[in-house]
Amino acid sequence: MRRTLSIGLAVAAMAGVVVPAASASTAVPPSLSTVVWGPCPADLTVPELQCSTIKVPVDYRKPDGPTFDLAISRLPSTNPAHRRGVLLTNPGGPGGEGLDYPQVLSFIKLPASVRDAYDVIGFDPRGVGHSAPVTCNLTAAQKAFGNFPRYANDLADITKAAEEAKALAKQCATSKTAPMLPYITTANSARDMDRIRVALGEQKLSYLGYSYGTYLGSVYTTMFPERSDRIVLDSNMGPGGYDFTAMRNFALGLQDRFPDFAKFAAANPKYGLGSTPEQVTAKFYELAARLKRAPVDGIDDNGFRGLTFGNLYGSDNAYVAGAWQDLDTNQPVPPPPGTPADPPDPDNLSSSRLYTICGDSRWPRTIPAYQAAVAVDRVRYPMLGASTANVSPCAYWPSDPVEPPVRIGDHGPSDVLMVQNLRDPGTPLAGALKTRQALGERARMVTVDQGGHGVYLVTRNQCANDTVTAFLATGRRPAHDTTCAG
Repeated sequence: MRRTLSIGLAVAAMAGVVVPAASASTAVPPSLSTVVWGPCPADLTVPELQCSTIKVPVDYRKPDGPTFDLAISRLPSTNPAHRRGVLLTNPGGPGGEGLDYPQVLSFIKLPASVRDAYDVIGFDPRGVGHSAPVTCNLTAAQKAFGNFPRYANDLADITKAAEEAKALAKQCATSKTAPMLPYITTANSARDMDRIRVALGEQKLSYLGYSYGTYLGSVYTTMFPERSDRIVLDSNMGPGGYDFTAMRNFALGLQDRFPDFAKFAAANPKYGLGSTPEQVTAKFYELAARLKRAPVDGIDDNGFRGLTFGNLYGSDNAYVAGAWQDLDTNQPVPPPPGTPADPPDPDNLSSSRLYTICGDSRWPRTIPAYQAAVAVDRVRYPMLGASTANVSPCAYWPSDPVEPPVRIGDHGPSDVLMVQNLRDPGTPLAGALKTRQALGERARMVTVDQGGHGVYLVTRNQCANDTVTAFLATGRRPAHDTTCAG
């Protein structure tokens, strides 16, 4: 999901306290930009984009200690005379590269009024891509394992997941980048964002973040409320970020989203999956049981659940239905349309995700805690719950978080616009509503009566797209929370 709204890039943070202002400080802004723009790294084929690096501390508690280069990019304003400032962007994750994201937004038609108003800024977050990338030395099997633990059909599956999780955590702890473990956190990425603002010579920054990027944006505007200009949060995580609750909520997201697919499949009998939504739902469980006994094309029940969940992120119900049909008739499943020929490094993608989610907050440390969660979620969310509640490497993480999670709050200007699909599998509405409540009068929320992950420019919903564009370009925002028809 290089667009980045990634499948299960998700997990980390229980209740905490706001980071004190002293630890949030990133120094006095210079009067002029200190960034020298030049060509981007050779692996980015984006000719309009300019790139650079800035120095940031490894540990913000030791600002004069070791530093590393944080990679940043710029798509300059198309109308400098009307330029308002900078629009920092994040496509999701954690673990998603963002250096080329300004160009991606241009490709998917970021409106001219927004391009005029801002230099659009991208960056690879710490630990990712060109910004001190981290590793867990993943094996090929671990890279294929994906972002979720295996679906636990019984206690033996939980024991197996625990063994895999413990091995993976040990690999992270003994890798060459293990010294970075305590410092790859959302709070530190927010501090890096403010260092970008400082380096660019801006008094404030605007922001557009998707998926995990909504949590990063919420953390930034909580830590630096007076440095925030126009903040757009699209496909919203709960206020705890990627914690164990968020991981379990993926299963809720699939249950919310699946009825859209079931209606589609029932209305298209050519797929042979059932003539009613109820029959299509029954086919899900039939295929999962059959694939557990006899995988097809290397896809077992765990892979089938992941394939269904991941590809319902978008609106391509036809691909999911076709994949089910192939599995039902023992045929190989083709890759989804648009699969990149040169995807991001799966080791860095998954490793940086783990560094972040395990470093952000404390996870349950005992097997009985996961057994209890699996037992509940297998009943409550039977399609995916026994996977997302299962044991993750965070249970065996070698270091505790160095600071409590940032508590998202309502202190600061009313400058946040949230947009949210009602049936989002990756960031369910239930979590978004909690973030909306936490932000209070700082925010307005636009819900969209549709499924899928991502709203602004990701879908063709004119109501939602126009609302976000107007806010970014003019500052105009709905007076109250509102809903757009699907």
